[in-house]
Amino acid sequence: MCFFSFTRADRILKGPDFLRLSKTGKKVYNKHFLAIFSSASVERTRLGVTVTKKVGHAATRNRIKRFCREYFRLHRHDLRGNWDINIIAKKEAADLPSEQAFASIENIFNRISNSFDR
Repeated sequence: MCFFSFTRADRILKGPDFLRLSKTGKKVYNKHFLAIFSSASVERTRLGVTVTKKVGHAATRNRIKRFCREYFRLHRHDLRGNWDINIIAKKEAADLPSEQAFASIENIFNRISNSFDR
């Protein structure tokens, strides 16, 4: 059961890690999310989620972060390679129903996984 856990070690927490990603990472995006990713500095895939106040109130921002973390928790085993991924929500993500949010995040993760081949 611990295979589907989302522990502190699975998160990007430090500011320098986010800065390294923004400077050296590749970007993929769609209408609702932007993802910046690069090869992981550790032996596992880690996730960081950024949602600014421009997106909405605290409850809306927390809901978007919850969707991102939940999708990552359930589908991280589908990603090939070890990545550091920062998902940044756009304003358009604020009013998404859960099914559309998961589909949009799935699109981002599929594009990251496909970039492993290149």
